[in-house]
Amino acid sequence: MTIAFTDGTIRPWEDDEAKRIFWHSSAHLMAEALEALYPGVKFGVGPAVETGFYYDVDLGDRQISESDLKAIEDKMLELAKTKETFERKEVSKADALKYFKEKGDPYKCELIDALEDGTITFYTNGAFTDLCRGPHVKHVDDIKAIKLTAIAGAYWKGDQNREQLTRIYGVTFPKKSMLDEYLQMLEEAKKRDHRKLGKEMGLFTFSSKVGLGLPLWLPRGAQMRYTLEQFLRRKQQELGYLPVVTPHIGGKELYVTSGHYAKYGKDSFQPIKTPQEGEEYMLKPMNCPHHCEIYRSEPRSYRDLPLRFAEFGTVYRYEQSGELHGLTRVRGFTQDDAHLFCRADQLQEEFEKVIDLILYVFKTLHMTEYMAQISLRDPENKTKYIGSDENWEKAENAIIESAKKKGLKTVVELGEAAFYGPKLDFMVKDAIGRSWQLGTIQVDYNLPERFGLEYTDADGSKQRPVMIHRAPFGSIERFTAVVLEHTAGHLPLWLAPDQVKVLPISEKFADYAEKVCNSLKNCDIRASIDARNETLGKRIREIALLRVPVLVIVGEKEASEGTVSVRREGADQGSMSVEQFINYIKSAIAEELS
Repeated sequence: MTIAFTDGTIRPWEDDEAKRIFWHSSAHLMAEALEALYPGVKFGVGPAVETGFYYDVDLGDRQISESDLKAIEDKMLELAKTKETFERKEVSKADALKYFKEKGDPYKCELIDALEDGTITFYTNGAFTDLCRGPHVKHVDDIKAIKLTAIAGAYWKGDQNREQLTRIYGVTFPKKSMLDEYLQMLEEAKKRDHRKLGKEMGLFTFSSKVGLGLPLWLPRGAQMRYTLEQFLRRKQQELGYLPVVTPHIGGKELYVTSGHYAKYGKDSFQPIKTPQEGEEYMLKPMNCPHHCEIYRSEPRSYRDLPLRFAEFGTVYRYEQSGELHGLTRVRGFTQDDAHLFCRADQLQEEFEKVIDLILYVFKTLHMTEYMAQISLRDPENKTKYIGSDENWEKAENAIIESAKKKGLKTVVELGEAAFYGPKLDFMVKDAIGRSWQLGTIQVDYNLPERFGLEYTDADGSKQRPVMIHRAPFGSIERFTAVVLEHTAGHLPLWLAPDQVKVLPISEKFADYAEKVCNSLKNCDIRASIDARNETLGKRIREIALLRVPVLVIVGEKEASEGTVSVRREGADQGSMSVEQFINYIKSAIAEELS
């Protein structure tokens, strides 16, 4: 279906920009409903988000709870049915300030004060007028299905020293059937929540004594993490990457040189001084400055390039406690980081090889739906970035050309580049249609300049290498969370912490179970025994929570014949000799990794 907008465009609902405008329009409709139900309410900001929208509001001494959301939904539907339209009006900055001062809305006045002098646009729907650039839906009655989903607290402008507002989240659709499908997806998402699965499967935990946002990997989770690392290490070795290891801390001056301290200092753990010498050190927020120093540790020739340094490096960022979320938002995480140093004439080929590596990772884990986001510098606000216009132009063109050559489906986002260079981010859809940012590649002319990196060219001149940052997983923690939710915990055989669980029917067959288990381990198959004094049925039910993909059941018949009875993902695979079973597992793993 298509939606008409006030800027004259008609877009299909599937278009991301159409959804963004639709949901931002819905935020205005909710604000109109709130103003009707709670006279005197004051408004902060009401943007569209990845799925839906929110509005930050100041209700004064009044409070609302989840039980009040239905009344707000009903009022929104009532207003939508009036077929009111969004009316655009241009006003001066002075008139805009006058309007909101008379209305008594200090938050809008503060937003207007920060704008440059000139024309400002208002949008009015019904009795509600808001400061907004637009556009909006042309027909408000296109909003036919509404669900307000949550209430939360939010500090004005994210500053915990400012006023605390009430944030109301919602989602809308042009058809009720779409809302029904979305709500079903939310129920499925609850079942797939990696925090729930992590507990059931015994993968990770957190401790208040260790600290917020610092995951503790349990044995089964550590095995999964180790397997992911080995999977990527093997592929990187094939591609000529060289392993490096750097410390968890670094001198403050390292990050001052790189620019990270100026850009991320407030989001990092602050420097500490050594008790004797007074040196300042920081927990490592990034691996790239360390890798620059490794490059700089000896003279380099054009013949040495490209150099590809790879590290599973743990870094630390100070995230607000309210922003922490399981493994997807943590304070300490391990990046599958690599930094490639190459000549300018090698950049395109190296960038395309990294794209191939990321797509290989996605293919192996059956992540088949993805979009590549080309994140560029904001041409209207270059103060956030370091480096010359010339270097930025070269870096951005390299990414655009590589994505085009690889035939990637892309979207361009201005202002989303890293402070030192543009990047290609991969947005992957999981099994229930949610989008995750996984895998990133960045082109950087600036850090080599800041660190004075050089190589000797064929003519003896000193040249500056180009640097590529890349992380196919992004981080082990976040990637683990996404894989768990994508698979609902039913991991592919090659990745499962326990690939096989051996169950003797009774204690009488424990010795044979031990013999089978040892045979599997000797062939590098991750196997363990569950010989607890519980019924077979209870053991199978409890193992199902661990999501062990293959069960081997042994009893009198199997022990006498030297066979095993095999179940895979709950389906009976019949009886096999131990040797046949080993070959079966090996073939299944090889097929998954091919």
